[in-house]
Amino acid sequence: MKQSESYQKLEALVNSRIIIMDGAMGTMIQRYKLEEADYRGDRFKHHKSDLKGNNDLLSITRPDIIKEIHTQYLAAGSDIIETNSFSGTRIAQSDYHLENAVDEINFAAARVAKDAVLMFEESHPDRECFVAGALGPTNRTASISPKVEDPGARNVTYDELEDNYYQQAKGLIQGGADILLMETTFDTLNLKAGISGIKKLFRELNTEYPLMLSLTISDSSGRTLSGQTMAAAWASIMHSNPFSVGMNCALGADGLRPYMEELSKSTTAYTSCYPNAGLPDPLSETGYNELPHQTAGALKNF
Repeated sequence: MKQSESYQKLEALVNSRIIIMDGAMGTMIQRYKLEEADYRGDRFKHHKSDLKGNNDLLSITRPDIIKEIHTQYLAAGSDIIETNSFSGTRIAQSDYHLENAVDEINFAAARVAKDAVLMFEESHPDRECFVAGALGPTNRTASISPKVEDPGARNVTYDELEDNYYQQAKGLIQGGADILLMETTFDTLNLKAGISGIKKLFRELNTEYPLMLSLTISDSSGRTLSGQTMAAAWASIMHSNPFSVGMNCALGADGLRPYMEELSKSTTAYTSCYPNAGLPDPLSETGYNELPHQTAGALKNF
């Protein structure tokens, strides 16, 4: 199987310096104070369910806003920008009765991001930037029962997750994604299913794209929600030979540091880290207890 052109370019870049990823999409969208009509646009004007808060739709209904956000991150120095597709699976979109729009959502998310990169590179010929197709964790877990009285119950199967991630990855690649990024993983079994779906796509395309995997922990125990330490999680997914493995969200940079060290010592892959701005704080102006300069200072120490 051949490697994509983006794979070779990304590997050359990461071997020359630290690569910078973008930041949160959701909090940037919140600044625009969007209403229901923005999410519906003309495409979903008569949809039967409320759509406000379904940020993935904005790549279709307000691509101008999403492109503007991508461009701001590129201007700030991002080498990689993530697509606005965190909930771009049939499973996640079922909350809005939009399972049939998943292909369109992912294609549009990748296309908007790629357009932003191409336009930025045209005016900054010294920069080479990449689009990471973002695949979120879904709102279901394959390892944990949703019913306290029935430990064996599950509301999703491995095969369903594999099919959902295959479909999402295909739409992202067709839209122009250079990288596939499975992020905010709280259940390693979900991640394994996603890896299986993505590898199936690679075999069909006879092309391997960079696969970035990013885990999250639920508290200072340093374990995923499904109970694995970082070393154990890596042992579960190392067979996939990902381009990189890392952590995101969770405790903030200082809180993630020891667990990133554990992961870094366990893996032979490149590592990544993009933490929350500290811990959630509903009383603060930003909703988190760190300001940008504090997060930047903590990350600089890495």
